[in-house]
Amino acid sequence: MTQRLKVILADFLQQADLVLLGLCCAATLYGMALIASATHFLTPAPDRMMRYVGVQGMALVIGIFAYIFMSVLDLDAVMKRWKWLVVFNIVFIGLLLTPLGVGKSTTGNQAWLALPFLPFQIGPAEVVKITFTLLLAKQLAWLREEKNDLKSFPAALSVGGHALALIGYYTVISGDMGNALTFFFIFLFMAFVAGFALRWFVLLLGGGAAAAALVWTLELLPGYIQGRFRVIFDHSYDVQGAGWQQTRSLLAIGSGGVFGQGYMSGLQTQSAESTNLPARRTDLIFSVCGEELGLVGCLLIMILLAAIIFRVLLVARRAETSFSCYVCVGIAAMLIYQTVINIGMCLFIMPVIGVTLPFFSYGGSSIVTLFTAMGVVSGIKMRSALLDRRNRYKR
Repeated sequence: MTQRLKVILADFLQQADLVLLGLCCAATLYGMALIASATHFLTPAPDRMMRYVGVQGMALVIGIFAYIFMSVLDLDAVMKRWKWLVVFNIVFIGLLLTPLGVGKSTTGNQAWLALPFLPFQIGPAEVVKITFTLLLAKQLAWLREEKNDLKSFPAALSVGGHALALIGYYTVISGDMGNALTFFFIFLFMAFVAGFALRWFVLLLGGGAAAAALVWTLELLPGYIQGRFRVIFDHSYDVQGAGWQQTRSLLAIGSGGVFGQGYMSGLQTQSAESTNLPARRTDLIFSVCGEELGLVGCLLIMILLAAIIFRVLLVARRAETSFSCYVCVGIAAMLIYQTVINIGMCLFIMPVIGVTLPFFSYGGSSIVTLFTAMGVVSGIKMRSALLDRRNRYKR
């Protein structure tokens, strides 16, 4: 057993994507430093601050082990039992309806599970993003390789039906629009790269736009959701309500200038009033960086995230199978969507829909699942390198 572990570890060190792991660790450690500052105002400061940083650090350690495990896992063998992943998605999301489900009564969202064996709450959507990406990649690869059909209406209906069924199921149970839209963006990005006919995207987006316009006109959305969208187009609308978070966020970023007010010295970040900069350790962690570390600190965040996304797409480009390529594309889509939406929220150009900044926002389950997803990418790189080596020997 010990010898087997040594062989696995040696293979990991030789073939895994250690650059990607290093980038993810750097981003997480940077995020932990920002979380420490964002929670420094809490009293008693050392205890509360170290609690949040400690949870994030524990998640980082677990995440590294998850990265190693997923790197050496035989993904093809797992996907032979794809039906179990479908069952897992249905059951895991369904747990939100049990006493384990917790949420915020003020918004009606119930998107978290309080599992007794974990020190932090876990969002089923975080885990299902990975399994959904794997299942969708397998479906796309099957249509391309076995059926040679990515243009017909039945093919588009099967893939679109798969995605929309999961999105609808999750939205009805959780009420969480932010993660529901993440699933939708993953589906769009993967279907586009796979080569679906452009007419199906036009039909889908056109129908979606018409449906959204109808829902808005008939005022079928809850008032607080309508307010979050309305304030984007009119920053003076409901400044004390729907626009409060983003108004404070923009003020914090703007006051930071080029180099910021200094680490743990931000006027709003260190304010004892939590309402001065709401959700500063989660949704608005980018604003904390902008106020205390300025433009330079914000650019470093974007460079790290861009490097991670580029690395994932590089693995996708070099993947030996279409399935592996689509998996990497889906994971990259998840990172792109969350990064753009979160930073857009902080800059007051996107609505507040509860999307966190990957690797930087506080959240133990988010860190673990992100490292798990990156481990999947690393495993694809390892297997692609192995297949390439075998093909060279055959020649």
